[in-house]
Amino acid sequence: MNDVFVQGSSIVGATLILSAFFANQRSWVTSRAAAYLWANFIGASMLSVVAIIDGRIGFILLEGLWATVSLWSIATRTRQPGRSHAMM
Repeated sequence: MNDVFVQGSSIVGATLILSAFFANQRSWVTSRAAAYLWANFIGASMLSVVAIIDGRIGFILLEGLWATVSLWSIATRTRQPGRSHAMM
């Protein structure tokens, strides 16, 4: 069961990050859009958990920092006055 959880989480997490990247590259969303930031945060958080379970220090650092930067961007975006929360 644990292996199914780890594999499923890694697939979902990677899909979220890659979907956000693809949408940004196609100019469907900007890197400041809420959907982009949340997809990166959730995806990186899921991959961080997988890296912790697997004990992969390099990936813990990579995905942990990715999730932290994404969360920081979400927080600073929502604090800006006059900003719409729609996809931009």
